[in-house]
Amino acid sequence: MQEVAITGIGVISPLGMDPQAVADSLLRKRSGIGALDLPGLGRPFPVAAVPGDFEEPFTKMERPFLDRIARMSVLAARQASEQAGFANYSTFSERAGVFFGTGRGGVMTEWEASRVFYEDVSRQAKPYVLMASMANAATSQISIRQQIFGPTATHTSACSSSGSAIIDACRYIQAGQLDVALAGGGEATLADIFLRQWEGLRAVAEVAEDPATSCRPFAKERTGLVLGEGSVFFVLESVEHARSRGVEILAFVSGYGIASDAHHIGAPHARGQVAAMRAALRSGGLTPADLDYINAHATGTRGGDPVEIAAIRDVIGEEAARIPVSSTKALHGHLLGAASAMEMLVCVLAARGRFVPATAHLSEVSPDCQGVVHVQETLRDRSIRYAMSMSAGFGGTNVALIVRSGDIG
Repeated sequence: MQEVAITGIGVISPLGMDPQAVADSLLRKRSGIGALDLPGLGRPFPVAAVPGDFEEPFTKMERPFLDRIARMSVLAARQASEQAGFANYSTFSERAGVFFGTGRGGVMTEWEASRVFYEDVSRQAKPYVLMASMANAATSQISIRQQIFGPTATHTSACSSSGSAIIDACRYIQAGQLDVALAGGGEATLADIFLRQWEGLRAVAEVAEDPATSCRPFAKERTGLVLGEGSVFFVLESVEHARSRGVEILAFVSGYGIASDAHHIGAPHARGQVAAMRAALRSGGLTPADLDYINAHATGTRGGDPVEIAAIRDVIGEEAARIPVSSTKALHGHLLGAASAMEMLVCVLAARGRFVPATAHLSEVSPDCQGVVHVQETLRDRSIRYAMSMSAGFGGTNVALIVRSGDIG
């Protein structure tokens, strides 16, 4: 397939508010996870929160129309655009698009409105509630503020949402329908009701003595996932368009795959993950021997981690003795709809920074997660030509993305 250039990156995350801050956190294994104890929870929960309420640079009149997810996403998209050299896209805005992935949309606004309603059913809902809580609200806010008149799309396939959005953007560019796309995702659901919903699935990790170590993918003592929040955006361009502008190409999207495992609404199956990874390799004309790093979806759950390890072993075969595998969710938590974008960012940072991030807090690999090269300490000065990230979402949609370093070829 024709590669797609990455010329801008924006990130608002538990590991930092720009790509360099995230890279530094990964290199140092600095965790963004802490403990949250809200009145409605009954106990502390481990979460990967982003500090701040992001009132700036939004005006007092704008803020009610911007759910937390929209505020973070607008800022991440702006950051990516500025790095790519776009103050806005008005000069060719019909050749630009916005592609956004989220699992839940603006639910923080809706939850607060529901609280008010049940406290006093006679109170009228504020006029901004519906518009701020729409799944496509962040997509629309970015389009409006960046003056992008081309196609906009909001993808929701649970934890693979932003990966699906990135693939959609790449396809528009490869088809010649767009020159540029803002693509990524966001999530903000760290409220008591949503944490309790996950607790009902018995999927949430116990709070460790040191809360920062609560998420332990692949570990024998893993107890579950840690919910996170944030937003990650990329400016994607056709290679020709990027080179005509004379901008630095940070990396390339070299392959992608998407597949459903058609198995269970809440339990993963290896066949869908295998299909997505193989499709990504095929689309890039690559083989497992070309890969130098795999960022796994692994969330730290008992059921999910071994299924993914089995899928990775199936796909890479003999290369399982060579290709390092890690899950950085141990540091930034599970960003749900933004997870795919966050982990593709990790792959880009790893390739550009010549390091392989570790799976933090992995003192003993679980017997059911053996068979690959687990990274327990950061590997430095490593040549990474191609890196692949894997995402598996509730409902069975699996996404694999392959990036190539921008400083090669």
